[in-house]
Amino acid sequence: MTYDPATDNPLYDNPLKTRVDVETGLRDLFDPLLPYFSEGGARVRLDGAAAHFDRAAADLEGFARPLWGLTPLAAGGGDFAHWELYRQGLANGTDPEHPEYWGTVNSTDQRMVELAAIGFTMRMVPHLVWAPLPQKAKDNLAAYLKHARKFDYADNNWKFFRILVDLGLEECGVDFDRSLTEKYLEELDGFYLGEGWYRDGNVRRIDHYIPFAMHFYGLIYAKLARGDDKRVAAYKERAALFAKDIQHWFDEDGGTLAFGRSLTYRFACGGFWGALAFADLEALPWGKIKGHFMRHLRWWADKPIAHGNGVLSIGYAYPQLFMSESYNSAGSPYWALKAFLPLALPADHPFWTAEEEEAGFEHKPVPLKHPGMVMQHSPGNVVALSSGQQNWQMRAGTEKYAKFVYSSRYGFSVEVDERAYQSGAFDGALALSDDGRHYRVRETNETAQIAENCLHARWKPWSDVTVETWLIPAHHWHVRVHRITTPRALHGTEGGFAIARADLNADDYIDEKGRAVARSKTDLSAIVCLAGRRDGRAFRALPNTNLIASKTIVPQLRGDIAAGTTVLVTAAMAFKAGSEAETALTTPPRAPDLAALEALFAREGADVSAIMVPERF
Repeated sequence: MTYDPATDNPLYDNPLKTRVDVETGLRDLFDPLLPYFSEGGARVRLDGAAAHFDRAAADLEGFARPLWGLTPLAAGGGDFAHWELYRQGLANGTDPEHPEYWGTVNSTDQRMVELAAIGFTMRMVPHLVWAPLPQKAKDNLAAYLKHARKFDYADNNWKFFRILVDLGLEECGVDFDRSLTEKYLEELDGFYLGEGWYRDGNVRRIDHYIPFAMHFYGLIYAKLARGDDKRVAAYKERAALFAKDIQHWFDEDGGTLAFGRSLTYRFACGGFWGALAFADLEALPWGKIKGHFMRHLRWWADKPIAHGNGVLSIGYAYPQLFMSESYNSAGSPYWALKAFLPLALPADHPFWTAEEEEAGFEHKPVPLKHPGMVMQHSPGNVVALSSGQQNWQMRAGTEKYAKFVYSSRYGFSVEVDERAYQSGAFDGALALSDDGRHYRVRETNETAQIAENCLHARWKPWSDVTVETWLIPAHHWHVRVHRITTPRALHGTEGGFAIARADLNADDYIDEKGRAVARSKTDLSAIVCLAGRRDGRAFRALPNTNLIASKTIVPQLRGDIAAGTTVLVTAAMAFKAGSEAETALTTPPRAPDLAALEALFAREGADVSAIMVPERF
């Protein structure tokens, strides 16, 4: 038996072609939550799993996050039968005397995140959530929001949450200290890098929080702000620039680059396209924007992303806790409903009336200096060669940010046992061990540069071991060059792309000197040693490590690394099964000239923006 898509994905069988289809999809995603609302309507508790914040905040998360979709639905004239339930919840959750009170904010707090959706709702549909409330409930709600906004918000995209609350308070005629609004707007501008790119705080990472947070909230502000024309114009100009780059994080089938944290928010990644429409910003032709938006929703429609009760799971393409962050509660995945922002637009908006256009990607590499990536498009996939990012603060941060390569079709894997070197997947990575049990992979970079379509980084897996890595696109393949300097002997394992594994070990694979290949009915993955003496191994990874497929096989190269300096050169590829893949397999690239690479970076190397803040420990 396989999963039942009728119960394990509320979007299954929805064609997702029209505005009506999108409305239907939203309702189908919300309805499974109804049995989990508390008696007083203020809390939604979906299971017993915990996040680092308290249970009341997690219950508020379950209550508030659906509003990112429900509010646009109502603003656009769509029917929703449960606004009385939400009014009851708002009244009880902000009443200190009610047993379902959400708890008082007294410092940086998860409640600040969730109150943003409430502020957005008060701004968009005050006639549904504010005007009908009795005066006491209005007073409690206003007092709760005003109290929370006095405290420091996290130094990243969180600063937008106070601004969204302020938009709601303003719309509902509540007085508040506007100097705090202006302060955060100015601080958010400090995260702007140029050419449309932000960073999410003063950190060495540039991920999906840029489209689905920084630009998403900025475009909402651009649509709803009053009397801030200069900043509105800047937000729109930045988003228009950004669209030309971020489109390359999507493949022609609608999949997005699996990279970074918070991927359990799933189709929130498509929220940027909807936010462009919401702000009436034709950054690309409307048909292109609509195509990216609709294809992304359709990409998710056949994945087992929900439990059997229809509630979205923590995970990515299937339920998977290994990839989660400490701030993921059972309600966290409902930030996915940010994708439904265009439902606020009337049916005759050019976004909705446009005919979908294909992405029209060319297959030549696309360098992106700010995130430190070189993008490679192929049918149904986009690959990012990557250097310059890191995240030490979160579980599996190394796998989420510091691999050499990421993909929309093949995702990436998280390791589940740091004391089992022989069992590591190591897809898109080079793992080194000095005892055969523990291992080190790239976690941080001392330097990271981009030159033309190539990347270079220097990193230290131990204080006395230095690795330099060059990444070079090569049509269907990409090439990795590693120069390793070590005072002692090591063992290395380097992985290609993970593809879905057949049951009963019925995989078609090749293990041989210098090469490993894995074939399935749908995909082919290969890794080839172009320099060095390594053995190929098509490794059956531990289950539930990869974000896309719950069981995978990963071609690897393995071998000893002597003390001194060793140069390893690797070619890797993965492609949809077929004649093009088989032809590519027979024509791997040649090893590049290392001296020529060094000369290229000496002449044209530019620092990757992501690395250009002080390292934090």
